[in-house]
Amino acid sequence: MDILSIDHIELFAEDAERAAAGLRDSYGFTVAGRGGPQTGLPDCRSVLLRQRDITVLVTSAIGGGHRAAEYVGRHGEGVAVIGLAVPDAREAFAKAVERGAAPVAPPTEFGPEGARVTFASVAGFGDVEHRFTSRESPGAPFAPGTIVETGAAASPDGLLRAIDHFAVCVPAGELGPTIRHYQDVFGFEQTFEERIIVGSQAMDSKVVQSVSRQVTLTVIEPDTTRAPGQIDAFVRAHDGAGVQHVAFLTDDIASAVRTCSERGVRFLTTPGAYYDDLPGRLGDVEVPVDDLRELNILADRDHSGVLLQIFTESRHPRGTLFYELIDRRGARTFGSNNIKALYEAVSRQSAANEAGRI
Repeated sequence: MDILSIDHIELFAEDAERAAAGLRDSYGFTVAGRGGPQTGLPDCRSVLLRQRDITVLVTSAIGGGHRAAEYVGRHGEGVAVIGLAVPDAREAFAKAVERGAAPVAPPTEFGPEGARVTFASVAGFGDVEHRFTSRESPGAPFAPGTIVETGAAASPDGLLRAIDHFAVCVPAGELGPTIRHYQDVFGFEQTFEERIIVGSQAMDSKVVQSVSRQVTLTVIEPDTTRAPGQIDAFVRAHDGAGVQHVAFLTDDIASAVRTCSERGVRFLTTPGAYYDDLPGRLGDVEVPVDDLRELNILADRDHSGVLLQIFTESRHPRGTLFYELIDRRGARTFGSNNIKALYEAVSRQSAANEAGRI
């Protein structure tokens, strides 16, 4: 299956306007269009956001007739659709269903000949669907006839360039079947595997990627033979498998973190000892250690280069979805050596949140 890239993601939210405004104000997205009953979208309202190569549709239900109502009721706000750019959505849909995917929405065309857009959806993991998307014209509107676009173009010099990967948490026992599903149905390849132990807790992780390497899922399951940890907490709070975080690729992480912080984004903090050990562990990572320490940016190195990354606090009531900023300077992996630091930071945030509720 020829999956080219991520065409878009769709977030289901209680209030699409409010959630879209948060992404606009915090991360610099541009509002590019809107849709609702008046534009042919039944039972929902949607806001279209763009930034460089990232397209986000934020949707909320009107009443109980739209899938967003059930999704938000069960999981809270989160990533409900990952749109996959393909040469022919009809063909991709037929192949996926033939290979065992559960159909969600049959092929539907939007727009006039020469600028048509075709959507067709199948089930992915949990309640997340994959929307195969093909466009006759690269510059075609998102969904002609249902989303009225404002003509506002995403800034070419935005902080965030693309979606690097999705981190997906699944219940214990579902890691293997999920990976096989992506291999068998979508033609993904497993490119990485590791077991992570942090104190009395442990988790297993595998990475699958499209052949193009433009769509990446890092799938994680908890080890329930050990003490419960943050993956168990996510699965419990989210009520099943889902996207734990979306990683946004940036070309200058220090500038991105400073700007997002000024806009009110709160990032996870890292113990000072992490930075004391960094020069001896990694050598020169291209950004001064004092800057990394000031901004709480994590660093790692693989055989191809350096990786810089940082994670936001979750602003969701359930403490589920959050975001990552990632700056790849040649590195192809995902910061395995930073998992412990992330795990400890999330644990500190959870403890602080719990203390605030007492």
